[in-house]
Amino acid sequence: MADYQFERECRTPYSEAYLITDGDERVGRVDLHYTPSIVYATLCISEKFTEDAIQDLIYHHIDEELVMSADVARDDFIVTVYQGREAGEFSDEDFEDEEEEED
Repeated sequence: MADYQFERECRTPYSEAYLITDGDERVGRVDLHYTPSIVYATLCISEKFTEDAIQDLIYHHIDEELVMSADVARDDFIVTVYQGREAGEFSDEDFEDEEEEED
């Protein structure tokens, strides 16, 4: 059984982003966006997830642990899922280092 943990990366008045881990392994990320009547989510997960595992993660973990605990009224919860591998994480510092090397 998976032991998903959610680590909040950022938060705005209408959205949140969480890193998803299973033990020590990073398995995905979920971005939640709250509107007055609908909660939208973008879920990016690793290639190893089956359709059943995706549904379990969405309905038994993300919905119950994150969305319902946010205490926002909602008529629907819409999740778009992207599945693949992590290609990297980039920031302004990465591009600054490249520019310095070019000079």
